[in-house]
Amino acid sequence: MVRTLRPIPSASTRLLVFDLDGTLIDSRQDLCNSVNATLRNFGLPALDDATIAGFIGDGAQMLIRRALAAPAERAAGVDPTDEAFFQQAFTYFLTWYRAHKLDNTYIYPGVLESLHALRLLPDGSPRPMAVLTNKPVGPARAICNALGLADFCFQVYGGDSFPSKKPDPEGLLSLIAQAGVTPQETTLIGDSDVDVRTARNAGTAILGCSFGLAPDSLEQAQPDVLVDHPSEWPFALGLSPA
Repeated sequence: MVRTLRPIPSASTRLLVFDLDGTLIDSRQDLCNSVNATLRNFGLPALDDATIAGFIGDGAQMLIRRALAAPAERAAGVDPTDEAFFQQAFTYFLTWYRAHKLDNTYIYPGVLESLHALRLLPDGSPRPMAVLTNKPVGPARAICNALGLADFCFQVYGGDSFPSKKPDPEGLLSLIAQAGVTPQETTLIGDSDVDVRTARNAGTAILGCSFGLAPDSLEQAQPDVLVDHPSEWPFALGLSPA
């Protein structure tokens, strides 16, 4: 179902920028497994998947910081302010995740079909599309390449591609400049309040995906349009009939 708060003007929609986790791909299980592998490596109790999923969205470093600050870890005597320990845990997490990032990760049903439907502008020229994620750029690009998403994108940027991460608009504004469009001609598509705030900070439209990893925070942030399935993207953008 498509729920519209502020219609996205289809006539001026050119650049589409997609979040990755929870928008194009379901990476929840591999992220949760990698966090718990890290905790177990340091003799700490595992966390349930729902708790870990609630930590996703602000980049890998924040994911691990939140996991180390969880009540179970504090009860185990972990000091979440110990920077040396955090660096050890974060390094272990990255190494594990890079090796296991595609064990269970998959493209959401309907994503590829919608990307095909959106790939051309009304005049028949290619529509610029890109990925902007807070996931480290190395794993992000490897996943996009392996799953065929990179074929649709002129660029894939991650959380370490710029000095700042979403919701800072730096990455989104860089993509807008590279595509030669304006913020008013751009729509960000994402699944969390982080994406909504990024779009607002950059002056772009925001299409929210309720099927992602953070539906509660997304609805509270009030994106311009909210959809329940990737197949609804073209209609929500006014680029195909209902």
